[in-house]
Amino acid sequence: MSQVQERTLVSFDWAMKSILRDKANFDVLEGFLSTLLQQEISIISLLESEGNQKYDRDKFNRVDLLVHDNENRVFVVEVQHAREPHHLKRLLYGASKLVVENIDLGEPYEFVKKVVSISILYFTFSDNDENYLYHGWTEFYGLQNGTKLRWGKDENKNKVQDQQAETRRVDPDNVFPEYYLIDVEQFNNVVQNDIDEWIYFFKNSRVRQDFDSKNMNTLRQKLDLLHMNPEERKAYEHYIMNLVSLRGMFENAKTEGREEGREEGREEGREEGREEGREEGREEGREEERWTMVRRMKGRGMSISDIADVTGLTEAEITQSATN
Repeated sequence: MSQVQERTLVSFDWAMKSILRDKANFDVLEGFLSTLLQQEISIISLLESEGNQKYDRDKFNRVDLLVHDNENRVFVVEVQHAREPHHLKRLLYGASKLVVENIDLGEPYEFVKKVVSISILYFTFSDNDENYLYHGWTEFYGLQNGTKLRWGKDENKNKVQDQQAETRRVDPDNVFPEYYLIDVEQFNNVVQNDIDEWIYFFKNSRVRQDFDSKNMNTLRQKLDLLHMNPEERKAYEHYIMNLVSLRGMFENAKTEGREEGREEGREEGREEGREEGREEGREEGREEERWTMVRRMKGRGMSISDIADVTGLTEAEITQSATN
């Protein structure tokens, strides 16, 4: 059997920071969102891509791409290469902040926008090796008989409509934020459906000739590495080199953090009990892992703001660590 030809493209995170911000290229993102949600998505506008800090203590909510669609929903699409503490809480914070920021004070609650958060993660976050795509949302169920709450008794929906509502990925009656988590590293490159074609691209920066999901041909054309001019190609290569270096720092920091955490955990375990020592060792190891990472990034000349962005620490914490 002959091998299916592949075309090398620029990485998706690079595209989101540059190419896909052009309105003429919204169709690439529309193809991905439509395939993921299994419904037609039409992007109306690109919104501000970074949550603005209104107060000094307000956490920095960074996303890669923020768009508004024709059904008045806000889509957050972000790429993250490094694990950070309390990732799910950060997603909740980001989605909640977008809900508040997209309605003006005094407006009726009917203008609250639906937020859909999509995370493309390049680290394994689950111990279930069978799943690489997760979907979460808020629903209510009766404690008496376990039936799902359908708001309002006057909607008069028939069974066919109810079944269609159950199969849709985003229920228009569900106003709460929804979350999609894509574990790129867990994907084994076996393509079984349309969304797998996109995840294959996220993982390999390549698309196969037989891929035919929505707007996949557009993806091939607009993200083709060979179509970049020399200046764009140089900037892209510099970005990839920095990314590889950053991944190396994370791996080294994790190894050093584990070793220091184990040693401290053993010492604590001798004094206060084996189980407590193991738990404290894990916590201290994770904390040491983060600060080892900070030290390495400082040594590479990264700015305080970039380090805060990557590690989840505040700029004040990072600055204070330099004086200790």
